[in-house]
Amino acid sequence: MQGASRVLVRNPNSGDGRATKRAKRLATERGYDVRDSEGGDHTVELAERAARDGADLLAACGGDGTLNKVVRGALAAGGGTSVPEGLTLGVVPAGTGNDFADNVGVRNVEHALSVLDPDDPAGETRDLDLGLAGDRPFVNSCVGGLTADASARTTRESKRRLGVLAYVLNTLREYQEFEPMSVTLRGGDGEDAPVWSGDALVVLVGNGRRFPGERMRQANMEDGLLNVVVVERAPAIDYVASGAANRLLKREASYLTRLRVPYLSVECHRPVGFSLDGEMVELDHLRARSLPGVMPFRVGDGYDPAPEEWSRRLR
Repeated sequence: MQGASRVLVRNPNSGDGRATKRAKRLATERGYDVRDSEGGDHTVELAERAARDGADLLAACGGDGTLNKVVRGALAAGGGTSVPEGLTLGVVPAGTGNDFADNVGVRNVEHALSVLDPDDPAGETRDLDLGLAGDRPFVNSCVGGLTADASARTTRESKRRLGVLAYVLNTLREYQEFEPMSVTLRGGDGEDAPVWSGDALVVLVGNGRRFPGERMRQANMEDGLLNVVVVERAPAIDYVASGAANRLLKREASYLTRLRVPYLSVECHRPVGFSLDGEMVELDHLRARSLPGVMPFRVGDGYDPAPEEWSRRLR
């Protein structure tokens, strides 16, 4: 790949700014066309333009939110539910958490550029699933309720200063005042039967990630299924002293429901904030589904195409 056929869409404000600056320098040296976003939908526009212009490789430089926007742009160029033929996607981690990059075996900026090189054994191309919430994609997770509210109130300054700890601290603050959601879940293989109903603190829907309490964080991204966790209530423990989310979502907890489904409907009795890879939307009815194998994506050697499953599959 030469010249403009390799495009890196970069968020210059990701993380503390150092990784994204290093990524621009190293990618430019390797012949990438580096396009800087001004934020918001400009990222989507840059990615869509690159995909329509025939880029062979389109990579996002930033965190999960930047990657989400780049994928949105690629989907727009491909008609809405797939990317243009011949286009491969990738990620160069430069955000605060970089969850998706971690889950596909990409460790840092330098390693990412090796993974993106088709001639380098550090990486390979896999056809990964994509989550869709209504008409909005999510590559990593869709989260509604307590943690989504906390994420929305986490400032850029606190993320730069505290990293992922900023999310944890805000979750603890929100927990004191959060009113549980009354929800009904429906799902299964094309069915719309009720599978769970009640009050919940959080509804977590994963495409690329599992959640604290699982033995591993990476979900199976090639099975055409969403990984769903419903947190009914918090345990009667000292939340701060006991390890926050990891203790809250311990695997054997009786207040958790875990499912794997190709389709999920979440009916909420009041509007609820949902975070799609960090991008907030407010909904009273979420319809989520998996789009199997629609993302040709460069993954690192730490990626597991068939991780052991722990949630039950609902049919």
